[in-house]
Amino acid sequence: MNVLYCGDVVGRSGRAALMDELPNLRKTLKLDLVVVCGENSAHGFGISTKIAEEFLANGVDVITTGNHAWDQREVIPFMDREHRLMRPANFPPGTPGVGHTVVEISRGRKALVIQVMGRLFMDPLDCPFRAVDEILSRHRLGTTAHIILVDIHAEATSEKMAMGQYCDGRVSIVVGSHSHVPTADARVMKKGTAYQTDAGMCGDYESVIGMVPGPAVARFTKKTPGERLTPADGEGTLRGLFVTLDDRTGLATHCEAVSLGGVLTQAMPSLSS
Repeated sequence: MNVLYCGDVVGRSGRAALMDELPNLRKTLKLDLVVVCGENSAHGFGISTKIAEEFLANGVDVITTGNHAWDQREVIPFMDREHRLMRPANFPPGTPGVGHTVVEISRGRKALVIQVMGRLFMDPLDCPFRAVDEILSRHRLGTTAHIILVDIHAEATSEKMAMGQYCDGRVSIVVGSHSHVPTADARVMKKGTAYQTDAGMCGDYESVIGMVPGPAVARFTKKTPGERLTPADGEGTLRGLFVTLDDRTGLATHCEAVSLGGVLTQAMPSLSS
């Protein structure tokens, strides 16, 4: 089984990179599951119903979000009924939407996608580790779910790494989102879980984490209120993690970064890897 996870989609540039590349990637890499973090896709802040529907209609199986889940308030009723668009599972009880979802993939198999949000330097939510445990108490890799992917949306690399170690051998993939900066540690861990601290972003890297540089730099150099941040609109990069899984166990046999378009070094996986 082959899985593609794409990092935070930022603005029009990120959406274009994703939509331009995904049809070919689904075919070339024979993808069984595509998961995308879409929480910055609506002009850098949140996701709209229209954008979510476009993603789902064009090859994305599940969309995760994060701390910007509610920035576009009109999406809340849609998120409540469309469980392929998720918010973190460790939000308080009663929060609209779901923090995990099961989708059917090829040959009648099922994939479980879980998202949690970290607490270091983030909102004081419920424990993400306990949230993952609660969900995994009802699902087992290789039996009730053929693929289990955990997206940890967090600021601290240590918290993401801790989640990877905590889940190793119990899930197929643990991948980080939120920082918009890809890390160089993609690997299969000792017990068979594919891991990367942060997949990076889909967007224009001639920017400050996807935003036009001028106003972003001014926030650091002038420390005075300035113009609103807006997404950079140069050529975008699709950045993500490609993982090959054992059909029987659901554990990873190979993983590597994907980087297509824009200014970053290009990286296109091969099925023969």
